[in-house]
Amino acid sequence: MTTDPVDQLSELLDLTAELVAGLGDRQWAAATPCSEWSVADLVGHLTAGSNLFTAALGGEPPAGPGSPQPGSELVRAYQDAAGALLAAFRQPGVMDKLVTVPFGSVPGSVALHLRLTELLAHGWDLARATGQPAAFPADLAEQEIAFCHATLGKIPPGRSPFGPSRPVPPDAPAADRLAALLGRDVTFTAAQRSGGPGPGMQR
Repeated sequence: MTTDPVDQLSELLDLTAELVAGLGDRQWAAATPCSEWSVADLVGHLTAGSNLFTAALGGEPPAGPGSPQPGSELVRAYQDAAGALLAAFRQPGVMDKLVTVPFGSVPGSVALHLRLTELLAHGWDLARATGQPAAFPADLAEQEIAFCHATLGKIPPGRSPFGPSRPVPPDAPAADRLAALLGRDVTFTAAQRSGGPGPGMQR
């Protein structure tokens, strides 16, 4: 694993982009481990989140909500947002810059960790919802597990975007353990999508 955090972000954006690009027409409406979201909702959330962080890093107000349609339009919107986010994090001095994101006002380095965690968690959601393989780097998932243990307790009550942690075998893959820490049911499989939303978490 590269230890450069921006390179880590680039790798995760690419891995998630492959999952988004691999979606079939019928998969956009599939249920995800996020119990209230379809696959289209999940990709839209990732896209909007990247745009929000890009605006925050640039000191600009977030753009109004867009509504790209599921399919090639949403795929392109995700790709465009990912490219803009990566460029924003590559700006000189951004790691020490104080930025305001939904978590609060944090240094750019913390904002980047938040984005890494989000991409790992929702990339996991997307892979599970659609039955696609996802080779998320185990050492990067371990890194973000440590970040979450150190950080989640600092979120003010009622503002946590994640559900309560769920049980997971201690020898489970690192990506599964991170998913469970953030409220996912690691028994969720793509087969559940035909029966509607399976057990999940807030987001």
